[in-house]
Amino acid sequence: MKKFIDAVDDLVPDACAGLVGAHEPLLALHAEPLFVCRRVLKQRRVALVSGGGSGHEPLHTGYVGPGMLDAACPGQVFTAPVPDQVVAAAHHAHAGKGVLLIVKNYAGDLASFQMASDMLDVDHATVLVNDDVAVENSTHTTGRRGVAGTVVVEKMVGAAAEAGADLFECKAVGDRVNASTASMGVALTSCTVPDAAAPTFEIGPRDMEVGVGIHGEPGRYRRAIAPASEIVELLLGPVLQDLALAAGREVLLLVNGFGGTPLSELYLLNHIATAQLRANGLNVQRWLVGNHATSLEMAGASLTLTALDDELKALWDAPVHTAALRW
Repeated sequence: MKKFIDAVDDLVPDACAGLVGAHEPLLALHAEPLFVCRRVLKQRRVALVSGGGSGHEPLHTGYVGPGMLDAACPGQVFTAPVPDQVVAAAHHAHAGKGVLLIVKNYAGDLASFQMASDMLDVDHATVLVNDDVAVENSTHTTGRRGVAGTVVVEKMVGAAAEAGADLFECKAVGDRVNASTASMGVALTSCTVPDAAAPTFEIGPRDMEVGVGIHGEPGRYRRAIAPASEIVELLLGPVLQDLALAAGREVLLLVNGFGGTPLSELYLLNHIATAQLRANGLNVQRWLVGNHATSLEMAGASLTLTALDDELKALWDAPVHTAALRW
């Protein structure tokens, strides 16, 4: 294992301190229990709190700021945050109109956020993200996994909260975005969790895992690597089948890297996927390309589609200012 680490247990808090130090006007760090929050909280708005295991950066800590999250709770690498983190972050971020918890569908995250929900003494609601169409059940989930579509949910719900929507209006937006979003990924290599100091899974130099999860969970099948156009077709097929969109429907395309894929290759995938979607009669109107929901240093990528309407398009276009996303 070759990584920039002093002590494994210090990696996550030290990384959060470095993030906040690089964005001091925007972010603040709460050390115990650990969470990252906005330095200046906007009053009289719904507070958005998310989190999950570290190793997926910039998800979630990189999306704290105006137009997205109010606070994010990072667990150890690929390990859910503890309930005390979520409770402390929710109470800190609460600004008079309730707290919305945004949770990816993984067993550890669900357990922690549910326990935190039971402990909270402020109005709150939960949005569960389960956009991965690769498998219905996995070693980490009952039902579909929550992956890169979480970024889209957090962005659009963040815009709704910023505009003054109430708690249950924000939840309704989150649930609708999640229902309109589907993702599927492919891994070319494994990744190494620092605490394990060994690859999460073994894969041959000429193989790829189709439908992989963001923790390295198995996908639908393993096969020999193929040209990029064929890989895009393999990923888009299940996504299009799941969403079943009518011809002419406007969509957002998110091409997400897993941490070890060059941007040149991600932009190539974007070019191919856009062409294939248009050939399928869909109207690609918005794009996001980059490493947004990663898996440490894994080489691979996922494709996410969100069906748009005028409301969702406006929520996506609304201003955002975070460490990892801004316009």
